[in-house]
Amino acid sequence: MTITICRQEHFNAAHRLHNPAWSDERNQEVFGKCNNPHYHGHNYQLIVRLTGEIDPETGYVYDTKKLSDLIKREILDTFDHRNLNLDVADFQTLNPTAENIAVVSWNRLRPHLAGNLALSVTLYETERNFVEYHG
Repeated sequence: MTITICRQEHFNAAHRLHNPAWSDERNQEVFGKCNNPHYHGHNYQLIVRLTGEIDPETGYVYDTKKLSDLIKREILDTFDHRNLNLDVADFQTLNPTAENIAVVSWNRLRPHLAGNLALSVTLYETERNFVEYHG
């Protein structure tokens, strides 16, 4: 029997969607307001899901306090109140779209979790715009 546990966190960050290989006009056409050269911010909601077997000794799939600490260390301490383009090494050459933020988040968490746990990341950029990555 498998079950999924979830932990929701939030962080605030600024970014600019921009492809340096493109002209200013092309960037504006594709990214619109998100290409603002002075950046813009979001209040991101991050949901991390772990799916696995319940440990008969603890009753846990994974200790949610440990999951909270892991998310804080690997994502929040790096992304929260930062300019993703300028302050976060993961995005020095990677456009910080919601899709890429979700993949980077997944990649930052995966090495710290047992292989028998399925990991999924959902990232809300706004109330109506969100992405999911399952690895």
